[in-house]
Amino acid sequence: MTLENQVIELETRQAFQDDNLQTLNQVVFEQARKIERLQQQMQHLLKRYDDLVGQMGVEGDEAPPPHY
Repeated sequence: MTLENQVIELETRQAFQDDNLQTLNQVVFEQARKIERLQQQMQHLLKRYDDLVGQMGVEGDEAPPPHY
């Protein structure tokens, strides 16, 4: 293999790796956005749950029914 062919091979590999790196970065960015949205949704649901529990006046474990 000549020096020129080796340089071409290395440049080809580097271009392929650059493309893969950019693709992976995009995936990580999208996943971070999804995680952030899911965290916001979870906070909203927990707040709604706390509000509903507060409206119902239920705190902690309920006492067992009388037949126990």
